[in-house]
Amino acid sequence: MVDTQLRTNKVTDANVLAAMGEIPREMFVPEDRASLAYIDEDIHIGKSRCMAEPMILARMIQAAEIGPEDVVLDVACGSGYSSAILGRIARAVVAVESDTELAGAASARLTKLGMDNVVVEMGPINAGWSDQAPYDVIMVNGSCGEMSEAILSQLAEGGRLCAILRGPGGTGMAKLFVKSGGVVSNRGLFDANVPILPEFDLEEGFSF
Repeated sequence: MVDTQLRTNKVTDANVLAAMGEIPREMFVPEDRASLAYIDEDIHIGKSRCMAEPMILARMIQAAEIGPEDVVLDVACGSGYSSAILGRIARAVVAVESDTELAGAASARLTKLGMDNVVVEMGPINAGWSDQAPYDVIMVNGSCGEMSEAILSQLAEGGRLCAILRGPGGTGMAKLFVKSGGVVSNRGLFDANVPILPEFDLEEGFSF
Protein backbone atom coordinates (compact mmCIF):
# COMPACT_ATOMS: atom_id res chain seq x y z
CA MET A 1 0.00 0.00 0.00
CA VAL A 2 2.69 2.48 1.01
CA ASP A 3 4.80 1.87 -2.09
CA THR A 4 2.07 1.43 -4.72
CA GLN A 5 -0.69 3.76 -3.48
CA LEU A 6 0.98 6.45 -1.40
CA ARG A 7 4.48 7.12 -2.71
CA THR A 8 3.14 7.08 -6.28
CA ASN A 9 0.48 9.67 -5.40
CA LYS A 10 2.51 12.55 -3.98
CA VAL A 11 2.66 11.32 -0.39
CA THR A 12 6.21 12.15 0.73
CA ASP A 13 5.90 12.93 4.45
CA ALA A 14 8.04 10.37 6.28
CA ASN A 15 5.84 10.41 9.40
CA VAL A 16 2.67 9.76 7.40
CA LEU A 17 4.30 6.95 5.43
CA ALA A 18 5.67 5.35 8.60
CA ALA A 19 2.34 5.55 10.45
CA MET A 20 0.40 4.05 7.57
CA GLY A 21 2.97 1.31 7.22
CA GLU A 22 2.76 0.42 10.92
CA ILE A 23 -1.00 0.44 11.62
CA PRO A 24 -2.72 -2.83 10.55
CA ARG A 25 -5.54 -1.55 8.34
CA GLU A 26 -7.25 -4.96 8.28
CA MET A 27 -7.89 -4.60 12.02
CA PHE A 28 -10.27 -1.71 11.34
CA VAL A 29 -12.55 -3.21 8.68
CA PRO A 30 -15.42 -5.68 9.16
CA GLU A 31 -14.14 -9.26 9.34
CA ASP A 32 -15.89 -10.24 6.12
CA ARG A 33 -14.00 -7.47 4.29
CA ALA A 34 -10.55 -8.02 5.75
CA SER A 35 -9.25 -9.21 2.39
CA LEU A 36 -10.19 -5.82 0.92
CA ALA A 37 -8.43 -3.77 3.60
CA TYR A 38 -5.62 -2.53 1.35
CA ILE A 39 -7.49 -1.86 -1.89
CA ASP A 40 -7.40 1.69 -3.26
CA GLU A 41 -11.13 2.22 -2.77
CA ASP A 42 -13.42 3.38 0.02
CA ILE A 43 -14.60 0.60 2.34
CA HIS A 44 -18.03 0.87 3.91
CA ILE A 45 -17.91 0.03 7.61
CA GLY A 46 -21.56 0.49 8.56
CA LYS A 47 -24.49 2.86 8.12
CA SER A 48 -23.22 6.17 6.71
CA ARG A 49 -19.53 5.63 7.49
CA CYS A 50 -16.66 4.48 5.33
CA MET A 51 -12.89 4.28 5.46
CA ALA A 52 -11.55 6.53 2.74
CA GLU A 53 -9.05 5.00 0.34
CA PRO A 54 -5.52 5.19 1.79
CA MET A 55 -4.24 7.80 -0.66
CA ILE A 56 -6.98 10.32 0.22
CA LEU A 57 -6.44 9.97 3.96
CA ALA A 58 -2.66 10.17 3.61
CA ARG A 59 -2.72 13.30 1.46
CA MET A 60 -5.14 15.05 3.81
CA ILE A 61 -2.99 14.27 6.85
CA GLN A 62 0.12 15.36 4.97
CA ALA A 63 -1.52 18.69 4.02
CA ALA A 64 -2.31 19.41 7.68
CA GLU A 65 1.44 19.32 8.51
CA ILE A 66 0.88 17.72 11.90
CA GLY A 67 3.69 18.14 14.41
CA PRO A 68 4.61 15.99 17.44
CA GLU A 69 3.13 18.53 19.87
CA ASP A 70 -0.17 19.02 18.04
CA VAL A 71 -3.57 18.12 19.48
CA VAL A 72 -5.93 16.76 16.83
CA LEU A 73 -9.71 16.42 16.62
CA ASP A 74 -10.75 13.47 14.42
CA VAL A 75 -14.37 13.96 13.35
CA ALA A 76 -16.48 10.92 12.36
CA CYS A 77 -13.69 8.55 13.35
CA GLY A 78 -15.72 5.50 12.30
CA SER A 79 -13.77 2.32 13.02
CA GLY A 80 -10.84 4.29 14.46
CA TYR A 81 -8.31 3.80 11.64
CA SER A 82 -7.75 7.49 10.98
CA SER A 83 -7.42 8.10 14.73
CA ALA A 84 -4.75 5.41 14.99
CA ILE A 85 -2.75 6.99 12.15
CA LEU A 86 -3.08 10.44 13.69
CA GLY A 87 -2.10 9.07 17.09
CA ARG A 88 1.21 7.88 15.66
CA ILE A 89 2.03 11.43 14.52
CA ALA A 90 0.41 13.89 16.97
CA ARG A 91 0.77 14.35 20.72
CA ALA A 92 -2.91 13.68 21.41
CA VAL A 93 -6.06 12.85 19.44
CA VAL A 94 -9.69 13.37 20.42
CA ALA A 95 -11.89 11.23 18.17
CA VAL A 96 -15.63 11.90 18.01
CA GLU A 97 -18.24 9.51 16.64
CA SER A 98 -22.04 9.57 16.85
CA ASP A 99 -22.54 5.87 16.06
CA THR A 100 -22.48 4.00 19.38
CA GLU A 101 -21.43 0.66 17.92
CA LEU A 102 -18.61 2.14 15.84
CA ALA A 103 -17.36 4.29 18.72
CA GLY A 104 -17.20 1.35 21.09
CA ALA A 105 -15.38 -0.84 18.57
CA ALA A 106 -12.95 1.97 17.70
CA SER A 107 -12.09 2.52 21.35
CA ALA A 108 -11.48 -1.21 21.86
CA ARG A 109 -9.18 -1.44 18.82
CA LEU A 110 -7.16 1.59 19.87
CA THR A 111 -6.77 0.20 23.37
CA LYS A 112 -5.60 -3.12 21.93
CA LEU A 113 -2.93 -1.24 19.97
CA GLY A 114 -1.81 0.51 23.15
CA MET A 115 -2.68 3.97 21.83
CA ASP A 116 -3.07 5.78 25.14
CA ASN A 117 -2.85 9.20 23.49
CA VAL A 118 -6.16 8.70 21.64
CA VAL A 119 -9.58 8.98 23.26
CA VAL A 120 -12.93 8.26 21.55
CA GLU A 121 -15.89 10.42 22.55
CA MET A 122 -19.57 9.87 21.72
CA GLY A 123 -21.53 12.81 20.38
CA PRO A 124 -22.97 14.56 17.31
CA ILE A 125 -20.11 14.81 14.85
CA ASN A 126 -21.17 18.16 13.41
CA ALA A 127 -20.68 19.69 16.87
CA GLY A 128 -17.04 18.60 17.11
CA TRP A 129 -15.87 18.26 20.72
CA SER A 130 -15.63 21.61 22.43
CA ASP A 131 -14.49 20.25 25.82
CA GLN A 132 -10.89 19.93 24.63
CA ALA A 133 -10.87 22.84 22.14
CA PRO A 134 -9.07 24.60 20.64
CA TYR A 135 -7.30 22.11 18.38
CA ASP A 136 -4.16 22.52 16.30
CA VAL A 137 -5.60 20.23 13.61
CA ILE A 138 -9.09 18.99 12.77
CA MET A 139 -9.71 16.12 10.34
CA VAL A 140 -13.17 15.32 8.96
CA ASN A 141 -13.66 11.79 7.64
CA GLY A 142 -16.24 11.97 4.88
CA SER A 143 -17.64 14.36 2.36
CA CYS A 144 -19.48 17.50 3.52
CA GLY A 145 -22.07 19.68 1.86
CA GLU A 146 -20.74 22.49 4.01
CA MET A 147 -18.53 22.87 7.03
CA SER A 148 -20.02 23.29 10.50
CA GLU A 149 -19.38 26.68 12.09
CA ALA A 150 -19.21 24.92 15.46
CA ILE A 151 -16.26 22.86 14.28
CA LEU A 152 -14.46 25.77 12.63
CA SER A 153 -14.76 27.71 15.90
CA GLN A 154 -12.74 24.97 17.63
CA LEU A 155 -9.61 25.68 15.59
CA ALA A 156 -6.72 27.24 17.46
CA GLU A 157 -4.95 30.27 16.03
CA GLY A 158 -2.75 28.87 13.29
CA GLY A 159 -4.86 25.72 13.26
CA ARG A 160 -5.54 23.64 10.16
CA LEU A 161 -8.67 21.73 9.17
CA CYS A 162 -8.85 19.20 6.35
CA ALA A 163 -12.16 18.12 4.88
CA ILE A 164 -13.71 17.10 1.58
CA LEU A 165 -16.33 19.57 0.36
CA ARG A 166 -18.86 18.46 -2.21
CA GLY A 167 -19.67 20.98 -4.93
CA PRO A 168 -23.04 21.65 -6.62
CA GLY A 169 -22.34 19.04 -9.30
CA GLY A 170 -21.53 16.37 -6.73
CA THR A 171 -17.77 16.51 -7.31
CA GLY A 172 -15.73 16.54 -4.14
CA MET A 173 -12.55 18.44 -3.39
CA ALA A 174 -10.24 18.09 -0.42
CA LYS A 175 -9.71 21.51 1.13
CA LEU A 176 -7.36 22.92 3.72
CA PHE A 177 -8.79 25.54 6.10
CA VAL A 178 -6.33 27.69 8.06
CA LYS A 179 -7.09 30.08 10.91
CA SER A 180 -4.90 33.17 10.91
CA GLY A 181 -5.59 36.41 12.76
CA GLY A 182 -8.92 35.00 13.85
CA VAL A 183 -10.03 34.54 10.23
CA VAL A 184 -10.48 31.17 8.52
CA SER A 185 -9.48 30.92 4.86
CA ASN A 186 -9.32 27.86 2.64
CA ARG A 187 -7.79 26.50 -0.53
CA GLY A 188 -8.40 23.45 -2.67
CA LEU A 189 -5.94 20.57 -2.48
CA PHE A 190 -7.09 17.82 -4.86
CA ASP A 191 -10.23 16.18 -6.24
CA ALA A 192 -11.65 13.53 -3.93
CA ASN A 193 -14.96 11.70 -3.84
CA VAL A 194 -16.05 9.84 -0.73
CA PRO A 195 -19.57 9.21 0.64
CA ILE A 196 -21.19 12.24 2.21
CA LEU A 197 -21.73 12.50 5.96
CA PRO A 198 -25.49 13.09 6.43
CA GLU A 199 -24.80 15.27 9.48
CA PHE A 200 -22.95 17.74 7.24
CA ASP A 201 -25.75 18.43 4.79
CA LEU A 202 -26.72 21.85 3.49
CA GLU A 203 -29.10 22.55 6.35
CA GLU A 204 -26.28 23.15 8.84
CA GLY A 205 -23.55 25.73 9.18
CA PHE A 206 -22.22 27.71 6.26
CA SER A 207 -20.32 27.03 3.09
CA PHE A 208 -17.15 28.36 1.47
